Amino acid sequence: MAYHPHPKQREFHDDPHRFRVMACGRRFGKTLAACAEAVRAASRKPGAVVWWVAPTFSLAMIGWRKLEELLPLPVVAQKLVGERRIALVNGSTIWVKSADNPDSLRGEGLDMALVDEAAFVKEEAWTAALRPALADKQGKGVFISTPLGRNFFYRAYLQGQDNDAEWKSWRFRTADNPVIVPSEIAAAKRDMPERIYQQEFEAEFIEDAGAVYRKVAEAATATGAQAGQDTILGVDWAKHSDFTVITVLDNQGQMLALDRFNEIDYQFQLGRLRAIVDKYKPQLVVCERNAMGEPLLEQLQREGLPVVGFQTTHASKVQIVESLALAFERGEITILPDRTLINELQAFEMTRLPSGALRYSAPSSLHDDCVISLALAWHGLTSGRLSPAAIAENPFY
Repeated sequence: MAYHPHPKQREFHDDPHRFRVMACGRRFGKTLAACAEAVRAASRKPGAVVWWVAPTFSLAMIGWRKLEELLPLPVVAQKLVGERRIALVNGSTIWVKSADNPDSLRGEGLDMALVDEAAFVKEEAWTAALRPALADKQGKGVFISTPLGRNFFYRAYLQGQDNDAEWKSWRFRTADNPVIVPSEIAAAKRDMPERIYQQEFEAEFIEDAGAVYRKVAEAATATGAQAGQDTILGVDWAKHSDFTVITVLDNQGQMLALDRFNEIDYQFQLGRLRAIVDKYKPQLVVCERNAMGEPLLEQLQREGLPVVGFQTTHASKVQIVESLALAFERGEITILPDRTLINELQAFEMTRLPSGALRYSAPSSLHDDCVISLALAWHGLTSGRLSPAAIAENPFY
C-alpha cells in the first residue's frame, strides 16, 4: 500500500519533537499516519524496537492490519501473527500490544511507543510502563486519539501546547482531511447534537463530554395544557427494578403528562395505559417491543389501540437519543418541570467505546426510563409527523 500523506499528516511527520500528540476528528487519518510513523521509525534505525499500543485487542488489530498494508514485503523478515510481532530485515521489530492490562507493557527498552486512542488508555500504562521503557534509548512517543473529556490525553495535549522543548501537539479536524466530502461534514453538523459534533468532528475537548442533554432546565416550562390537536404516547415498560413510564406529547412538542410507576403486574400496567389513552385519545402510541413488550403490544393491538412497537437495538437507541438531544438544543420540545425527569435527562451520559461506537445510558445505579419514554414519544412525533406510511416504512418498528 502506497501512503501519500495529506498536508496535515505531513505536518505531523515533519515535526522533530520527541513526544507528539494528535487530537483528531473522526476519519482524519490519524491511525494511518501513526502506523506510517511506526514503519518509518523501524525502517530507519537497524535493531529498533517499536510498540503500537491500543486500548483493546480489537483496536490493536486495526493497527496490525494497517501495518501489514504499509510494510513492503522485501523489508519483512518474519511475521508472527500469534505474537503480533513483525521483524524487519534490518533487525528492527514492530510489536502490536493491548493496554487493557498495563502491567503487561513492562519489558524491554523502546525506541518508539505509539499509543492509539490514547483517551481510552489508562494513564498508568504510560506513566508506569511505557515512559520508563523509553528512558534508556531516549525513545520517542506518539499519542493519537479523538478527545474524550479532559483526561490524561487532554493533559498530554496541553503539554504539547506549552512551548515545551520535547512536546508538541495538534488539533486536527475531520475537515482537515481533503478526502472527506464537505457535504458529509455539513450533514453531520446538521444531524448530530452540537456537543457530539464538536468532539467527534472538530476534535474539541468538551469539559462535560459525558452529558447528552443540554438546555433541559430551559425546556421545563410545559404546564400540561394542550396546544396541538393530536397527541402521541411513548411507553417504556418496566424491567426488573425499573419503572414503567408513559409520556404524553402533543404534536407541537409540548409534554402534557408523565406517568411513572413500578407495579410489575402486566395487567396493572395495561390498565394504567388504557386510562391515559382514554383521557388523551392519542393518534399514536409508541411502545418498546423488546422482551416483555411484545405480548403487551399484541394485546393492545388486538384491542384496537393505535399502537406500534419500537425494536430497541444499539443503532435504534442512538437514533432516538440523538434526535431528542437535537430537539432540546433547538428548542423544539418543552417538558413538565418534573424533578425525576429532569434529573434523569441531566444525568444521562454518553461514552465512546474503544471501538469508536457511542453508548448512551444512565450512570450506574440510576434509571433512564423517563428518558427513553420521552425519546419514544418524540420519535413517534417526528417519524413523518404521524404519517402512517412513514411509520410503516421505519425499519425500527
